[in-house]
Amino acid sequence: MRQVIVLGAGPAGLLAAATAARHGAAVTLIERNEKPAMKLRITGKGRCNVTNKTSDLDELISNVPVNGRFLFGAFSRFMPSDTMELLESLGVPLKVERGNRVFPQSDNAHDVADALVRYAKNSGVQFVQSRVTQLSTVNCQLSTIIATGGVSYPKTGSTGDGYALAQQAGHTITTPKPSLVPLECHEGFCARLMGLSLRNTALELWDSKLSRVLYKDFGEILFTHFGVSGPMALSASSHMREMQPERYHLRLDLKPALTQEQLDKRILRDFTQTPNKNFINALNELLPKSLVPVIVQRTGIPPGAKVNQVTREQRQDLIAILKRFELTITGFRPIEEAIVTSGGVRVDEIQPNTMESKLRPGLYFAGEVLDVDAYTGGYNLQIAFSTGYLAGISAANTLARCASDLARSL
Repeated sequence: MRQVIVLGAGPAGLLAAATAARHGAAVTLIERNEKPAMKLRITGKGRCNVTNKTSDLDELISNVPVNGRFLFGAFSRFMPSDTMELLESLGVPLKVERGNRVFPQSDNAHDVADALVRYAKNSGVQFVQSRVTQLSTVNCQLSTIIATGGVSYPKTGSTGDGYALAQQAGHTITTPKPSLVPLECHEGFCARLMGLSLRNTALELWDSKLSRVLYKDFGEILFTHFGVSGPMALSASSHMREMQPERYHLRLDLKPALTQEQLDKRILRDFTQTPNKNFINALNELLPKSLVPVIVQRTGIPPGAKVNQVTREQRQDLIAILKRFELTITGFRPIEEAIVTSGGVRVDEIQPNTMESKLRPGLYFAGEVLDVDAYTGGYNLQIAFSTGYLAGISAANTLARCASDLARSL
């Protein structure tokens, strides 16, 4: 009997196993955790951004900054529309939010994970709880798919086991590092702003070494005790390759809907209405209360100054700070806190149209174990689904051809 062994019951492994089983292979899915899809269950703060609703292949690839072109074959075989169709057919109604992000209507990641587990089991996949540390000998009747993930969130089982298995087969591992990870900042006031979430904020990532903007975004950023997190900070982290002192800066436009002239008129109107109010108390209608002392300190205007004493030049300084509120990045948070891992099995050692190893026939890879990573917005889960599907169908079809060739030779 043609057999496929899948290592890892995350989204890539589950879809690889189900696909291989539906194409005639006997599939065993081996997962070290008692419960499958542990990381998937906490994805997107438990809401699970399953994919991004785009029908444009080039756009999909453009959102994968690390080795995106390698995924042309996988994306071509299994697009976001396929992911959405599959999940809805499995009883998971979906909705599309800002930025074409796709979520389950229930906002519950467990619904997605449980549906994929049922899909695999109903396809005939046998689940085994175990940890694999040695690769089995691959032969004409056995293929192996490594879908064990990276090293982010190790408590969910992503401990880098797949890297060691790949190295046993002769593969090269690009050193893992955090991607889509919170950022540590130099500015001490971040700790005072901990918990403050700024929505509808514009962001630019400035690289002082290259003297150019690397990335622009619009959305939400969250202040923490160490710096910043939230969707925009996580996406910005993907563009930072060599962390060096004073190299990277986040520039926030706190009032992107207003031009400088419009913002000046707004501030002047507020000041005119309450001319005897202290400056420290005059910005509460414009900014979150916890942010006001930080802005006031940055302007250099005495907090107790009456607003009717604030000069035009001081007002222009205030506007400049609001339109370019700058944070200095000092480092990434630990890789254990990263949403995904950058690095992994080198993709030039993998057949892009099958996900099969170029070094060891019958060995396949899928998901985060590969050296590919994307921006936030559902793209990383789509990578898992696309590579999982392609690895599963390729492994099953290769075994079928191998068995047919063997039968003819007898």
